[in-house]
Amino acid sequence: MGTSSDHKYAEAKEVLSEYGIELERLSIDRVEIQADDPEIIAEYSLKALDVDMPLLIEDAGLYIDKYYGFPGPYSSYALRTIDNPGILKLMDGEENRGARYLSAVAFRDGKNSVTFRGEVKGFITHEMRGTGGFGYDPIFAPEESDGRTFGEMSAVEKAKISHRARAFRKLGEWLQSQD
Repeated sequence: MGTSSDHKYAEAKEVLSEYGIELERLSIDRVEIQADDPEIIAEYSLKALDVDMPLLIEDAGLYIDKYYGFPGPYSSYALRTIDNPGILKLMDGEENRGARYLSAVAFRDGKNSVTFRGEVKGFITHEMRGTGGFGYDPIFAPEESDGRTFGEMSAVEKAKISHRARAFRKLGEWLQSQD
């Protein structure tokens, strides 16, 4: 079984390939600060790395409206500790089920340093549905779907509307415009 990082890398690699850009994964320790905004986290992690090559860092989270954006930057921690059943229990009886996924991709190549955001709005379902995707995908239904969760979508369907795909497409478009 792959980790969510494996899934994130595969999704990013596939999206950037649409722009003729090849993405390679580095095994490197990164500094990850605590902040409310994934853009700040990704930018700080990128600045802290002393690597002489084009480099990018992506950070993302699930932001639940009812709980002022929780788990947000603590999404991976919440997933490891209370997992999807814990989020569903937290949301039990709640009418306001609005949520959004946010992704930020920070990129630098020696002369440029840019950051792109991707967002998808949706809601937390009442039960887990689907076996696709990873993380919170079985409990998050994007507005642009017919009520299906990311977990009920194929990887291709998800990549058309996901927060991560949106951020990486913005990066791909920007990189193409630099040529």
